[in-house]
Amino acid sequence: MTIQIKELDKKDYDIARQFAIEGMDIRRYTEVPREIYLYSTYFFYMELIKATQVLAAYEEDKLVGVLMVKLNNEPLKVNSIWYRILVNSLSYLLGIIFRGGANVYDETNEEMLNDFKKNNNPDGELGFFAVDPTMQGKGIGTLLLNELQKIEKGKQIYLFTDSGCNYQFYDHRDFIKEYVREITLDLHGKLTPLTCFLYSKVL
Repeated sequence: MTIQIKELDKKDYDIARQFAIEGMDIRRYTEVPREIYLYSTYFFYMELIKATQVLAAYEEDKLVGVLMVKLNNEPLKVNSIWYRILVNSLSYLLGIIFRGGANVYDETNEEMLNDFKKNNNPDGELGFFAVDPTMQGKGIGTLLLNELQKIEKGKQIYLFTDSGCNYQFYDHRDFIKEYVREITLDLHGKLTPLTCFLYSKVL
């Protein structure tokens, strides 16, 4: 298996979005296909328009993994007013659909970040990290992280994740588990307990 790390091809945006569905275990929170599609689309494009590095792993012409990071004082990789309009529109729509049920998640992440910044001055955030579910365990995530480290060596990044994701991956890649918070999401009257994490790492 030969993996190349290169720019994410625009034609593969929707494939990357689909990777996020499995990687974030979105179906744990809703089984409604429209809601799954809307949230995964929102999340992908939200991170895309913030990213200053977008790394993609390809096996020949097949996309198998994507990493996006936003680093301070670096230019955006994608600057599209249309994507920004899309993200803002989806944010409004999802707020109506879920009736603010996910607010506690965002608020908890913000609290953890504020605490982290009291003693740290991070260079940026790892916002999107997803691998083809059929290629899990083949070292693709590690290859993407190694490539990021080559490009941005010495910089401190942080990331948010939770117990619905494969957070153990970071435990085995020398990330520091800085903060842990227990929350309960209330989406459509369905209560879902969740553990939120903030990790950091100097590349």
